[in-house]
Amino acid sequence: MTRPRLGRAARPLACLALLTALAACATEPQPASWHPPATAAEPSATASTAPAPAEEITLAFAGDVHFTGRTLALLKDPDNAFGPYAKQLRAADFAMVNMETPITDRGSEQPKEFHFRGPKEAYPAIKAAGIDLVSIANNHTLDYGQIGLLDTLDSAKEAGQPVVGAGHNTEEAYAPYLTTVKGVRLAIVGMSQVHDLKEQWKPTPTRPGIAMAFDKNLAVAAVQKARTQADVVIVFMHWGTEGQSCPNGEQKTFAKLMADNGADLVLGTHAHVLLSDGFIGDTYVHYGLGNFLWYSVSKSTDTGLLTVVIKNGKVKSRVFTPGVVSNNGQPVPVTGNALNAVRQRLDQASRCTGLAAQPRA
Repeated sequence: MTRPRLGRAARPLACLALLTALAACATEPQPASWHPPATAAEPSATASTAPAPAEEITLAFAGDVHFTGRTLALLKDPDNAFGPYAKQLRAADFAMVNMETPITDRGSEQPKEFHFRGPKEAYPAIKAAGIDLVSIANNHTLDYGQIGLLDTLDSAKEAGQPVVGAGHNTEEAYAPYLTTVKGVRLAIVGMSQVHDLKEQWKPTPTRPGIAMAFDKNLAVAAVQKARTQADVVIVFMHWGTEGQSCPNGEQKTFAKLMADNGADLVLGTHAHVLLSDGFIGDTYVHYGLGNFLWYSVSKSTDTGLLTVVIKNGKVKSRVFTPGVVSNNGQPVPVTGNALNAVRQRLDQASRCTGLAAQPRA
């Protein structure tokens, strides 16, 4: 088993609950190169009055991960399941992906086209790669119904694997994951903006489900609450139009809503292709990280890893390391002509984001 990376702060295994009043809240470049430092912003009205710690931290984010189909074989060697990118994931102070396979062998297929699930052996592979948190706010977590979701939550707890974006009820599903890294308090909120079965899959006070972005009151309340608890607030989304490298209007509107209510980073997955990034004011937005550890053929083999350096609570610099999903489903960095080709597609995608290339001065 890979040794834990040195110097990493201890992670709590449980998220703090949102206040009980949550549901009653009021209304609703070159992508592969380093960018100049961001200018520190004035604190928002909802932010903590305490200054953010000056310590620099490095965050790593990647896209959709499956442990089914061809990627099941990778679990036979969990230490190397994520391939060459694991070195960068482990080097970061905090790393996160989206996991599309519920961990269950029970439940019934829901009325939808695709159904995925994976074994508990997924957790050792995630940990060996240095991944600290997985979002399960996506359109596959309930592929096998509430039983499949509850199994996923139970097995994650048993394995000591933090998850975000789903829970036994509304309060749990929208609760941020809280951790402190080198003295910097992070709060991560996971949500889905995928329309399929959204009414059936949303949580209630007495029903498990995934956090949905469609309920603007709950979404805003979750981010505002996270703002009071952390120096850096991250919103990790499942959103967008499959196969489209440009963000849709719904994404753009929601990204601004999150920025206006205290999010420092807004990141997303789901489209199966890479989208691009930029800034809304001083909030960093990346609309689509693509597939990462992928079970089968897809709309694109482009992939990559986003690394973000945070200082004084804001994005100082970021780099995207392009790659390709190989024949065994593993993500592998690219060089030469393949690297140039991905960069060209990312440059094309950057033209339709509507985002600023740099943070507000």
